[in-house]
Amino acid sequence: MNFTWIIALIGLTFGQLPDAKLYEVNEGSVYFRSDAPLELIEASSTELKGLINAEERTFAFSVPMSSFEGFNSPLQRVHFNENYMESKQYPNATFSGKIIENIDFTKDGLYTVRAKGQLNVHGIKRERIIRSELQVEEGQIEVHANFTVLLAEHDISIPKIVHQKIAEEIAVEIRAVFLPKTP
Repeated sequence: MNFTWIIALIGLTFGQLPDAKLYEVNEGSVYFRSDAPLELIEASSTELKGLINAEERTFAFSVPMSSFEGFNSPLQRVHFNENYMESKQYPNATFSGKIIENIDFTKDGLYTVRAKGQLNVHGIKRERIIRSELQVEEGQIEVHANFTVLLAEHDISIPKIVHQKIAEEIAVEIRAVFLPKTP
């Protein structure tokens, strides 16, 4: 499911709530790190999109796979998009669901929450609970989360010839600043 459909579904859900407080990503980034025995691969994207409905405690995030930059060489980026992520067939990674804890988004403070939802990577959805830090300050929400993704859980296979260069478990870091959505 691409980000447009997720936003449309959220819009339908949120549209039923006349006083719903929506926040959208103003700036956001996704960073990943593959730390394998023979090679360290790092890349990031600043094209993270997302929405939070504070009243319903629901959220949706999306990042285009082809937007990741970094890597150790241009060819490595090509292999990432064509051979592993198959970015033309699966253009986005998404995470959508609900914040488990009840928090008051109108009160400034630092909140540790669990975000429960569907993580969709490489066309494979997995239910995940991801611990996140939310800093609410003056109507702005900053989100920070660290988690791992197992390649095998998302049908991403590593050829034997490079299995010492690509980790089976990828570390991911998300940072995002949300501002109230304007109509």
